[in-house]
Amino acid sequence: MSEFLKTHHDDHLLHIILHRGKSNAMHLEMLQEIAQTFSEAANDPAIEGVVLTGHEGFFTSGLDLITLYSYDEEQMKTFWHAFIDLLHGLVSFPKPFAAAISGHSPAGGCVMALAADVRIMAEGEYIIGLNEVPVGIIVPQGIFDLYSFWIGQANAARFLLEGKLLSPQEALQVGLVDEVVALDKIQRTAVRHVKKYAQFEKNAWQRTKVNTRKDVLKSLSANKAETIDQMLEQWWRPSTRAILKTIIDNLTAKKK
Repeated sequence: MSEFLKTHHDDHLLHIILHRGKSNAMHLEMLQEIAQTFSEAANDPAIEGVVLTGHEGFFTSGLDLITLYSYDEEQMKTFWHAFIDLLHGLVSFPKPFAAAISGHSPAGGCVMALAADVRIMAEGEYIIGLNEVPVGIIVPQGIFDLYSFWIGQANAARFLLEGKLLSPQEALQVGLVDEVVALDKIQRTAVRHVKKYAQFEKNAWQRTKVNTRKDVLKSLSANKAETIDQMLEQWWRPSTRAILKTIIDNLTAKKK
């Protein structure tokens, strides 16, 4: 039984709905649930593709900074391992996979969406992008390469270094998302894209997908221990802790 996801099957497709609080912020247990659900879908011959979505207003706000701030060193190390392993699993997922981006999708939310084959975003006052640097979090080479895979190295470098967050229309213009539609149409549009891919000869499609992503997958796997050590060192820096504390205080104040 999933605690942080809702799932249902429809016409050989698995629909996964992120379901944790208002913003679907991700902690360790949620990452583990997502990884397990995608792994089971990869191995289930009855499932031809996946649509991943959130709820109105949020796809996912990314990492649950409030929970992560209280993790000890061992928990944080486990978390970063789980995050990189999940990302590798999503990028290498062998079946058609669409992200139906139902609202805000910054930071880790954007990273999740980048792993999909196609991204459909709801129109509205929403943001998407990688804003880790202003928060004091180092973006690993593998995630930069994944960002670059869709929007090119120059844009990826510029956006990363300034922590740029894009509107749905801006994201569409640079190729970060493939379509922007009304919220009530994102599921239907995502399903159409998954079915388009699912009609092709499966082995040819899957092998070609993995071939196109070989460099990104290699980059995500390379120097994993070193990457995590670098991220952990940055996480525990007093300057990063101070930024995180300010963000958490602001988030907590909003909830009151």
